[in-house]
Amino acid sequence: MSARIGFFSFLVLFLTIIGKNEGARILGVFPFFAPSHYILGSTLMKGLAEAGHDVTIISPFKEKNPPKGGKWTEIIVENTLEAVMKSFPKPDLFKMEGLSGISSGISTTFLIETLTNLITEETLKNNKIQELLKSNQKFDAVIITQFNVEAMKAFASHFNAHLILFSNVAANSWLNHFVGNPSLPSFFPEILLSFPEKMSFMQRLENTIFKLANTLYYNLYIYPKHNEFIQKYFPNPVNIDDLLYNVSLVLLNSHESISSAQPHVPCMVEIGGYHIQPPKKLPDDLQKFLDEAKEGVIYFSMGSNLKSQDLPIETREAILKAFGKRKEKILWKWEDDVLPGKPPNVKVGKWLPQQDILAHANVKLFITHGGLLSTIETVYHGVPIIAIPIGGDQKMNAYGAERQGYGIVLPLREISEEKLSGLLDEVLANPQYTNNVKERSIIMKDRQVKPMDNAVYWVEYVIRHNGAKHLRVPYLELTWYQFYLLDVLAFIIGVILTTVILIKVTCTYFYRKRLNKTKLKKN
Repeated sequence: MSARIGFFSFLVLFLTIIGKNEGARILGVFPFFAPSHYILGSTLMKGLAEAGHDVTIISPFKEKNPPKGGKWTEIIVENTLEAVMKSFPKPDLFKMEGLSGISSGISTTFLIETLTNLITEETLKNNKIQELLKSNQKFDAVIITQFNVEAMKAFASHFNAHLILFSNVAANSWLNHFVGNPSLPSFFPEILLSFPEKMSFMQRLENTIFKLANTLYYNLYIYPKHNEFIQKYFPNPVNIDDLLYNVSLVLLNSHESISSAQPHVPCMVEIGGYHIQPPKKLPDDLQKFLDEAKEGVIYFSMGSNLKSQDLPIETREAILKAFGKRKEKILWKWEDDVLPGKPPNVKVGKWLPQQDILAHANVKLFITHGGLLSTIETVYHGVPIIAIPIGGDQKMNAYGAERQGYGIVLPLREISEEKLSGLLDEVLANPQYTNNVKERSIIMKDRQVKPMDNAVYWVEYVIRHNGAKHLRVPYLELTWYQFYLLDVLAFIIGVILTTVILIKVTCTYFYRKRLNKTKLKKN
């Protein structure tokens, strides 16, 4: 009898362990054509697959290094790029660099919305996506990139799955309201305005006006537009209002080492730096070039979306002249076959393994556009920067690095041989820049758990706890005007005005009555 009980107990324990280790089915939606977006999305989904889960990813890229663990399925929407480009010719981003403040924010907002609306619709009507929507597949969670593709949140509703948002950047007003995270314009600069954390009165005024305008724009145009996409392309459509605020988890590509400390509600988790991999061996020519650079190496890259070859000719020539005077070697990500006027100390490459380069001990300075991935990687490896920000979040990241003391901002329009040479001397000769970034690097690496492990844990947590509704803040039920007390303020103002009017009417009445009595006495 005892043997049977022992065997039964063992069987129950065994089945319990098997049940706990059974992988979840997770859909990741990362439809953007920017390589940086794909790196973040695919790295997250591969981490989940390697943790033993059954992962499906929607993207325009084919993964070159599929995960070794779990199950990996790709739905590649490669044909959407051509369709989008027909309606959305690629803008000259370098020409937009001079805009600032509200004018920059407005123009960038319209640019982003035009592009994201096209990407959303072209992705949803793609034959492969329609086949997926009409299939009998089941998912436990859907992870959506939080970048103005609101209609795609209907994937979660369609598959009866928990909705998880992934943000390429830190908490911001594009996503805070979906989970009730505080983002008052008094202390939360709008991401497209690039204002410092401590804003002046005029900056707070601009920030407030821009936030109000954005809130109205999204609620009156963007969300209704994406609701149309949902009704048109999903077999069993629901209203977008039932989707936007039904978020179980937000994964933020941020950390205190690279951005200011910010308030986060319980369902928001920072995983910044999760995409960084251990350094790999460099190609032989690059390894030799870096190893032999006894005076050090300056690494120059404008990222994956911006092309150095598109720089204005006079700017490029000024940069080359400044580089030609350096004792250090220069490694430049240059997308063309030839770099006219290239000095002997400059080596170019159409594609360069940035993380592995920054990890090399001889790299002393990184000249960057200030993209967030580049910012995270340079902080992790402890390399100071000169930032040439162009748009998006680049200015915010660049000026943040300058305030934190590990970089200097060089606006594109101010580049000259003399200016660049002076900044190179300043950053390379002053050890404070390197010391500051190495201090930030220590902070980034000082974590209780690895950021990827943290991401996997919280995704699994949400699935284990059936959406983790206990993490939702109760005031999320308030509308945006209730959240900001606009209805209360309107009521208070109305009461004050009514009281003032009543007092005025009453005073006028008694004044006239008294005046009439005085006139009667005189008569």
